[in-house]
Amino acid sequence: MNADGQGECSRMIEERTPATAADLKAAAAAIADQLGETEDVPRRTIWRVGRTLGAERARAFLAEALAVEARGGLSLPDGSRRRTVGGVFFHLVRVGSAPDEQKAIFRPAGRSMRRGGAPAETPFTWEDYGALAPTLARDIGEASTVKITVIGRPQQVQARGEVVIVPLRSEKVPTLPKGLPTPPAGGTAYAVLIARKQWQKVAEALQQPGDRLVVEGYPTLDPRFPGITVLATNVTTTGLQAAKHQAQQGQQA
Repeated sequence: MNADGQGECSRMIEERTPATAADLKAAAAAIADQLGETEDVPRRTIWRVGRTLGAERARAFLAEALAVEARGGLSLPDGSRRRTVGGVFFHLVRVGSAPDEQKAIFRPAGRSMRRGGAPAETPFTWEDYGALAPTLARDIGEASTVKITVIGRPQQVQARGEVVIVPLRSEKVPTLPKGLPTPPAGGTAYAVLIARKQWQKVAEALQQPGDRLVVEGYPTLDPRFPGITVLATNVTTTGLQAAKHQAQQGQQA
């Protein structure tokens, strides 16, 4: 065999030789560091990317994620914020891998053990959701009723014809049921669109410093607003609600 043939043979042997556990761990750690991922769960997911796709494909996804970030990044589907670089990486892996590969990466068969030997589910993070979100657009079920309630104190009110627009932002995350991922910091913006006649019923009440607007409405998305647009169907205030409840109690007495 000539030198060229020996070189080709050696290259083929190297390609077919699986990476050792130490090699995969080192490659995954390097990728996680470049993505700025420090938490255990995303770092384990990156390790599964390397284990499932191989170090070279994992590095290719890393290079693509860094290139996307350099071009201005990638927003979440609702446009509320940009994905982290790690989120871009997981998104690219999700859309660029086969279904069986996705299952091995994002739905690992192995589970940790709870105290006492019971299997514990792998924690589901917000980045896991970001990677999964693009696949949710397929085979969507029908939502027969959708309603959102927004309570807050307006600082800015804009009247446009028969519509009054109140922008609000939610910064506080409520106590969530165990297992749900914590959303990223930064909060969510809401643009509440209220019919002028509805607004006139609450405008005077909101002159009281402690009163708050209470809106029930239909949420929708518009790419021109970095948040959720709410079309109000019912509008009141916490003060008006309290007064109504007090009046009802008086009638019952």
